[in-house]
Amino acid sequence: MTSSPASVRDIDPTQPAHDCPLCPRLLSFRMANRGQFPDYFNGPVPSFGSEQPSLLIVGLAPGLKGANRTGRPFTGDYAGDLLYPTLQKFGFADGEYRADPGDSLVLRDARLINAVRCVPPQNKPERIEIVTCRAFFEAELATFSRVKVIVALGGIAHGAILAAHGLRPSAQKFSHGGEFALPTGVTLLATYHPSRRNTNSGLLTTTMFHEIFARVRQRVDA
Repeated sequence: MTSSPASVRDIDPTQPAHDCPLCPRLLSFRMANRGQFPDYFNGPVPSFGSEQPSLLIVGLAPGLKGANRTGRPFTGDYAGDLLYPTLQKFGFADGEYRADPGDSLVLRDARLINAVRCVPPQNKPERIEIVTCRAFFEAELATFSRVKVIVALGGIAHGAILAAHGLRPSAQKFSHGGEFALPTGVTLLATYHPSRRNTNSGLLTTTMFHEIFARVRQRVDA
């Protein structure tokens, strides 16, 4: 019998258990990684940040040698080298980011969530995995009462946010800098994912990313 999301959660009902079995392909990949990288976190990566944020940032999934290793979103991932300093620049983070969950970094009025909590092979989750993990995403969204802005890091995160609000992808096509009012009144802002490929190719520059978070700051402070 297939387990339900509620039966595989730890004490926090919004987070999958460390041995969550719901996605067979991801489970198999996770077990293989535990054999190859026994010192890694190798489990669904918990969300990180304020419990009642004004800003929610939604990513794709943990990177194999980044968040899957460290157990904290974007920590050790190339994308974190752009994301976390940007959050510091705009007043959403304090402390020192050292790509180590034991550093002094704390988020201020912000929280990071991944649409898929487990590392997928080749960083490419399948649709069924995105849909399955949505139960945890929706449960966590339901606990927030102060969110003003949600930032989607890439198209998959953007789609997951729309789906969690009962919307089809056609409600708002993903585009960098695209802005949309969700049914709850929360502002959805989209940006290209700050991945190595996107930044190295020039698809996303530091200036472009900072412009997104300057808009975030304005809307959170409004």
